[in-house]
Amino acid sequence: MPPDVIHCRPLSSPLLQFAPLLTIQAHENQPPSQKYCRETKRMNLTKKKLIPILVLILSVISILRLLSLSVRTSSSSSGLSVMSPAPQNSSQARNKVASYASGSSKPRRPPNTALTNKEFKVLSDLIALKSPCNLLLFGFQPQYLVLSLLNAGGTTIFLEDDLDKMSKEIANYNSTRAYKLGNNEPAKEAYKLLKHARQNQACAPNPILIQKSKCKLALKNLPAEVYEKNWDVIVIDGPSGDSPESPGRMATIYTAGVLARAGNISDVVVHDVDRMIEKWFSWEFLCHENLLCSKGKLWHFRITGHFNSTTFCLPE
Repeated sequence: MPPDVIHCRPLSSPLLQFAPLLTIQAHENQPPSQKYCRETKRMNLTKKKLIPILVLILSVISILRLLSLSVRTSSSSSGLSVMSPAPQNSSQARNKVASYASGSSKPRRPPNTALTNKEFKVLSDLIALKSPCNLLLFGFQPQYLVLSLLNAGGTTIFLEDDLDKMSKEIANYNSTRAYKLGNNEPAKEAYKLLKHARQNQACAPNPILIQKSKCKLALKNLPAEVYEKNWDVIVIDGPSGDSPESPGRMATIYTAGVLARAGNISDVVVHDVDRMIEKWFSWEFLCHENLLCSKGKLWHFRITGHFNSTTFCLPE
């Protein structure tokens, strides 16, 4: 549309500054009404340019807000679907464990407690190599049911301080048995118990006398078959030991070190060696010279039986 004030004269050309002095003076002496018309036209043109720009900015802001809202909605709905998996019956659970053993799928694991894929491969390869064997596990993770499947024809025993973590159905298949561990000192007593073991001859590695031992670290109330069998593989992943007040693994590592010396050769695998207690007691009772390999937070020891030994480790 043409400007509202049609009688205004057109704006002077930028070349006006090069015009003669008389022309400039004539321009300055123009009536005030004409000057006002030029200013009004400049303001109108400025407003007309600003309005579309403002409309465009507001439109972009509205679109961005809508996109942000849709992204939040979709992410929250997907998060709910992950947190709420569909329930599975017992046959489906067994099929899932079997498929994990064959490598076709992997069960969901709780964070910071279960073995990583690489750690679990070390352990599963060991069981597959030694199967059928006598397998003793201190602690329980759903992953370890795969080890029981791999150990078909052998004996698998779980010693767990919290039997509620294991249902009767999965604890009694494939010659697998579970017993309550119990009688574990809190983790905060680790240093006192280590000092006691170093100063007391009753804590020498004698598997024959462990049930009558006066060593405070000896687990003396386990099922009889735990003491009677020669264990090919011992896994230490319990009790929890994740706080000063929770049951520590001091006694389980010591007892595993004693039981491992009852046979010819025993493999002892310790999880969570990034923690101080697991590291201290593994060095003390499983020994650096017996360390075969390490992967992540997993240490694998191979121990040769010595009935008459009075010390766990070779002198440095």
